[in-house]
Amino acid sequence: MSQPPAFESRIRPPHELDRWIGQLPRPLVFTNGVFDILHRGHVTYLARARALGAALLVALNSDASARRLDKEPGRPINALEDRLAVVAALGAVDAVTWFDGDTPEALIAACRPEVLVKGGDWPRERIVGGREVLARGGQVVSIPFEHERSTTALVRRIRGG
Repeated sequence: MSQPPAFESRIRPPHELDRWIGQLPRPLVFTNGVFDILHRGHVTYLARARALGAALLVALNSDASARRLDKEPGRPINALEDRLAVVAALGAVDAVTWFDGDTPEALIAACRPEVLVKGGDWPRERIVGGREVLARGGQVVSIPFEHERSTTALVRRIRGG
């Protein structure tokens, strides 16, 4: 059997966080989301996020967590294992992990990123974990949308809606 692709080494289990978090260069940038069907908006956002530090850690909602977000039925389309692999393969991403809660608050606290980012639809004051990052002297950034794209809109188009 051949070796797995190199990008798969970027998929890091959250239960082993203590073992791998120290390997990521600082300042560490943290973001999270479902990242179900990637589009230009996602990859532009992740590139902008990565430019804010020395490494980018992306935390994905587990399938159960994503379903609780009130996305439309049948979402996420892609299972966590597949979403992890696709995000890990992106050049801007240094590591990808996941969380099962409704928010990544515990993961953010454990990672202690210097920069916490979300997309432009999130006001800075509503970004989960932001208060703690700011209290440690870090920054919280809401990255403006450059390309109006939406996975929900793509799914509706695919389904003919």
